[in-house]
Amino acid sequence: MSTLATKTEKKKKSRGASTGSSFDNLEIFLLHLPTTIWYLLFCYAPMFGIIIAFKKYKVRPGKNFLWNLIHNSKWCGFDNFEFLFESSYFGPMIRNTLVYNLIFITLGVIIPVALAIMISHLHSKKVAKTCQTMMFLPHFMSWVVISYFVNAFLATDRGLVNNLFKTLGLSDGKHQWYQDIDFWRWFLVFLNVYKSVGYNMVVYMASIGGIDAELYEAALIDGSSKWQQTRYITLPLLRPIISIMFILAVGSIFRSDFGLFYQAPRNSGALTDITQTIDVYVYKALLERPNINLSSAAALVQSVCGCITIILANLLVKRIDPEAGLF
Repeated sequence: MSTLATKTEKKKKSRGASTGSSFDNLEIFLLHLPTTIWYLLFCYAPMFGIIIAFKKYKVRPGKNFLWNLIHNSKWCGFDNFEFLFESSYFGPMIRNTLVYNLIFITLGVIIPVALAIMISHLHSKKVAKTCQTMMFLPHFMSWVVISYFVNAFLATDRGLVNNLFKTLGLSDGKHQWYQDIDFWRWFLVFLNVYKSVGYNMVVYMASIGGIDAELYEAALIDGSSKWQQTRYITLPLLRPIISIMFILAVGSIFRSDFGLFYQAPRNSGALTDITQTIDVYVYKALLERPNINLSSAAALVQSVCGCITIILANLLVKRIDPEAGLF
């Protein structure tokens, strides 16, 4: 009898455990269901539009998008890609996209890490929080707002810079800033750093905050200076997060901030040679010169190259440090 009772109790416990695990699984499933639906609708379903890059898309009035895509558009193979590669815009837009992103990646590591380390060494927490907030604030500003601020400084007739130079007698106050390619070539770099440095700095500051304080105390007892603490403690322990940020940045090397290259210079035609990136080209090909075939081909090239670069960057980082890779 005792053996039978023991078996019965074990069965009840196993049933209760299985019921509880099933209930937990149902809760987890319901929690991730909205996110899964969002990804299916907005990330995977639009992938069907990839075939536009291989078709000569034509619109027929009275028919929906799918009907026009499937029945009214002929397959053209790689003709759209050949036309894209042979166009006069392809070389400059690839050059601008890659060169600017290489500069942004380099500065996006050096400047935020340096600022995060300097702010972490401030003795006053109020001063540190104030500096952190001031640097992080531009991240929440849209490029539309920033473009109006830039225009307030650089406008030809009423801009602050021209009026100041005229008052000081340095110029006649009529300089065309939105046609000055040499100025905007570096001003775009400044605007990108101005807007993005705060976010990256907060990421590195969070990592610095997670470093064991006993390491710095031990180094201080041994007589280490601030530079030695930074070199032998902070930077080595920041290497994993620097590697992850680097891989993510390299994965976006074929992408550009549309607002930076289109909205900030106010789509100035004189600056096309330095502001024509892949994203700007896709926008112009889609809206200003309606050609959905070329825009789809350019976007597909951009995505494929970005996927390849993020894989290569991850392999490179893992070869240097096997524990610092993203995947």
